[in-house]
Amino acid sequence: MTKLIAVVGATGNQGGGLVRAILADTSGEYAVRALTRNPDSAKGKALAAAGAEVVAADLDDEASMRAAFDGAYGAFVVTDYWVQRTDEEEAARTRAEMELDQAEIAARAARDAGVEHVVWSTLEDTRTFFAGRDDVPSLEDGRYKVPHFDAKGEADEIFTKYGVPTTFLRTTFYFDAFINGMPPTRNADGKLTITMPMADRPLAGVASEDIGRTAFAILKHPDLIGETISIAGDHLTVDQYAAALSEAFGEEVLYHAPTWEEFREYPFPMAVEMSNMFQFYAEDHQRFTGDRDVDKVRELNPQLESFATWLDRHRDELKASQN
Repeated sequence: MTKLIAVVGATGNQGGGLVRAILADTSGEYAVRALTRNPDSAKGKALAAAGAEVVAADLDDEASMRAAFDGAYGAFVVTDYWVQRTDEEEAARTRAEMELDQAEIAARAARDAGVEHVVWSTLEDTRTFFAGRDDVPSLEDGRYKVPHFDAKGEADEIFTKYGVPTTFLRTTFYFDAFINGMPPTRNADGKLTITMPMADRPLAGVASEDIGRTAFAILKHPDLIGETISIAGDHLTVDQYAAALSEAFGEEVLYHAPTWEEFREYPFPMAVEMSNMFQFYAEDHQRFTGDRDVDKVRELNPQLESFATWLDRHRDELKASQN
């Protein structure tokens, strides 16, 4: 019998990678149901044309999630902290509260639909590491240090509470951020520069496509239910990322390393949260990278990309991001 996998966020980076991995599988053992708020979007139509069953579902609407999970063997669940929201939505609840509410809806829907294996895309709760630290500002009424990490980590117990057979997939920094999110920018001297408060500490990175590919591998392994799988494709210092980007761009890419305090003062939304995140990456780097054994991840996902192999495939996109 074909096993149906329901994919939340099917038009996003992580869910899209999983949809593509399932569609590329030639075994005939799996089919994919792509969940999106708008099946009529260009991305939704493209998934349907590629062979996915595309259905409307919204993580804020439990009835739609229950219906979307009906008949599914497995499900992939991811919440989007960075989703665009209206002023009214921002006033109604924080982004962390949104993620917790959505995780609860997804967990109940999966339980009620009898889903046999859920992969929950999560991150560490940094409050464990930063406990008692006054030098790291607290956010969202003092509840969190890095809300987009901490809320996902807090939500882990929701899936356990509802008895959902879950594998917890811990992700990390996307290589793709060098195209969208944190691309190299020109400094006052016209030099391409990447700016991160990481000093000389290694930063675990992964191709977003590999999150989906690894999730698919996990869904083929019911023995991984209850386990936490932490993934990365490479562990490089930002100097090493800059050197690799220099080769890809054909010009020098500099690394500017402000302090965490300096980065928190940068004039963009969520600068404090992002600085706290990089401080967590840097200070907890031994455990964080140690939990993400690249060789073990590659055993699950033989297509796992290093930063070098990812760069080879994305040179044109990187250069286009500068235009």
